[in-house]
Amino acid sequence: MSAATNIAQPIFSPALIPPVDEFRSCMGRISRQSSICFAGSLFAAAAGYFFKVYLARALGAEALGLYALGMTIVGFVGVFNSLGLPTAAVRFVAAYAAKGNPEKLASFLRGSVTLLSALNLAFAFVVLLAGPWIASRFYHSPRLDRYLWAFAVIMAVGGLNLFLGQVMAGYRDVARRTIITSFIGTPANIMIAVALISLGFGLTGYLVAQVISSLLILCLFIALVWKLTPGSAQKKSTLYFEREVVTFSMAAYGMATLQFVLAQADMVVLGHYLEASLVGIYAIAMALVGVVPVVLDSVNQIFSPIISELHAAENRMLLQQLYSTLTKWILILTFPLALSMIVFAGGFMSIFGAGFRSGAAVLVIGVIGQIVNCAVGSVGFLLLMSGNQTELLRIEAVNAALLVGLNVFLVPRFGIAGAAVAATLTAATTNLWALKSVRRLLKIFPYHSGYFKLIAPAFGAALGLVALARVCAGFARQWEIAGTGLVLAYAIFGGTVFLFALDQQDRTLGKLAWSRLTLGVRKLVMA
Repeated sequence: MSAATNIAQPIFSPALIPPVDEFRSCMGRISRQSSICFAGSLFAAAAGYFFKVYLARALGAEALGLYALGMTIVGFVGVFNSLGLPTAAVRFVAAYAAKGNPEKLASFLRGSVTLLSALNLAFAFVVLLAGPWIASRFYHSPRLDRYLWAFAVIMAVGGLNLFLGQVMAGYRDVARRTIITSFIGTPANIMIAVALISLGFGLTGYLVAQVISSLLILCLFIALVWKLTPGSAQKKSTLYFEREVVTFSMAAYGMATLQFVLAQADMVVLGHYLEASLVGIYAIAMALVGVVPVVLDSVNQIFSPIISELHAAENRMLLQQLYSTLTKWILILTFPLALSMIVFAGGFMSIFGAGFRSGAAVLVIGVIGQIVNCAVGSVGFLLLMSGNQTELLRIEAVNAALLVGLNVFLVPRFGIAGAAVAATLTAATTNLWALKSVRRLLKIFPYHSGYFKLIAPAFGAALGLVALARVCAGFARQWEIAGTGLVLAYAIFGGTVFLFALDQQDRTLGKLAWSRLTLGVRKLVMA
């Protein structure tokens, strides 16, 4: 009996079994690139976690709250200074390069860089002019004024970095992009920030470090994009956009606007109703929440162009199996982290200082939303890369309105916990609606009978963590117990899954992904 016949069938879906060689080939492509992305994401997440602990203790909640409010201004202006071109870069750079069309490639790159440079410069002045009013009248934090210059630079340079990073994705060079952002930019930012903060520059030092590291990344991106661009395209000088580029960019622009609302509405409402220190506590808790989907984010970077290819080739069988298998592995690798954060939320938050422990409820509520996000897999990219961006736009528009309404209603009554509830409800609604749309429009569904085997390991891990929490309830250093719980969760859940919940197909794919990851790490170390 071939390995293909051992693949568990999707629940409520037709039997879709792709050829084994084709399936393994696609998984090899995904694991080869995503291994570097995953390693970079893990490094950035780990380094960022300890760095946030340092920042929380060195700067305090109020300074971090001011930083979070400043970044909402950057995010809001950043919606208008990109015009959807970074998203378009992934699609059209890959298409023009594959088709050997240097003239269109050169026109897109030169036109985009010229337009984005002008827009970012103009909007930097907008931040400087309108920022004082927002800081004093809307956020009631006049101290934010003195830092606006740094936020303006971060916004302008960040807009170009975002575009050039997506150009590298279009060139299928996500690995080197990850090396630049995670293994060069992150350490540079941390080292410079620690040095300047130690010298007494406080929040200003942290912002200066971000400016310097962003400029470093920009220089490296420019050099690498120039190297990746074919020589024939480097010599072209025309500046125009095809109608298809404009249409796609406008749709992406609309989604970017809605994604800003979905990502920043809570911070904006909190900044209006609550003091900066509470915003800082909330920002730290949600930063921890953002670590949970690290596996999903790594997979999405590579899976998204493959979705486009398979949909164009009408290979629904292979797309179904890839989606199902990847979603299962995302859930396996994510659940222990999420569970430990829920059980030991107070311990994780206490690492940042006693004053941050009040954000434990925010951490628990936020993690629940991310469990739903990871459990449905790459639903957003499945809609976007299959030409169903209008459906995704509709889903995000409705849920953006829901998020704003919930925040305005809940924050004045329940504070930062109300904002967390609003974010989690919206995340669950968005992802479940998108899952339903993927099933209806693409006729694929991720779940199969193999998922039921994860229930017992999950239950066992939960019992182990609860028992540990009760035994160690009186310990003074709860952050050590939280770290122990994280290791225990992966040991119980991962060990049980490995022994009893994986079929032969899962084991084969696990070994493939692990070999790619270790090979990628060895290459990075040797480099």
